[in-house]
Amino acid sequence: MFTGIIEALGRIDALVHEQDNVHITIASPISQELKIDQSVSHNGVCLTVVALGEGTHTVTAISETLQKTSLGAWNTGDWVNLERCMPANGRFDGHIVQGHVDQTAVCTQIVDEHGSWRCRFEFDASKGNLVVEKGSICVNGVSLTVVDATDDAFSVAIIPYTWEHTNFHTFGKGTQVNLEFDILGKYLQRILSRK
Repeated sequence: MFTGIIEALGRIDALVHEQDNVHITIASPISQELKIDQSVSHNGVCLTVVALGEGTHTVTAISETLQKTSLGAWNTGDWVNLERCMPANGRFDGHIVQGHVDQTAVCTQIVDEHGSWRCRFEFDASKGNLVVEKGSICVNGVSLTVVDATDDAFSVAIIPYTWEHTNFHTFGKGTQVNLEFDILGKYLQRILSRK
């Protein structure tokens, strides 16, 4: 389990294709602290560390992951948001994040609000996912509060610290991101739909 509070930015060093899988090697400030078989969130996707190098770690994305997340569009040199699992005695600074991406979205607007940024994302509403104004959403592994929402879009406000310490500063119109909707909302929606 994660909280959506990004620990570090990593940079993709290598992408190695093997059958339908992709082995992704990332250089980051936390790579030397990782262990093989450890779960780490990469842009909101929970992946297992399979190898370690000098300041790098490698994870493997299988076909299912590549199809349902933005990982299939990653390139060498891209920046990735990283978060290790929450320790049992850790603080809950964000919200409950599982590292299980529900779907991708596209950034349709970035507005500089003179000290913060407002980013708008559109997603496929036919998948039944729910966004609530002032509720929680996870975008590329970052725990955020929804500013406004429609059935197929939402906006979030980004403070300078988040802008600088996540890959949000690399976004442009058309950037594809990973979304994980609030797990509590998903369970409530499922329960109510069965009545």
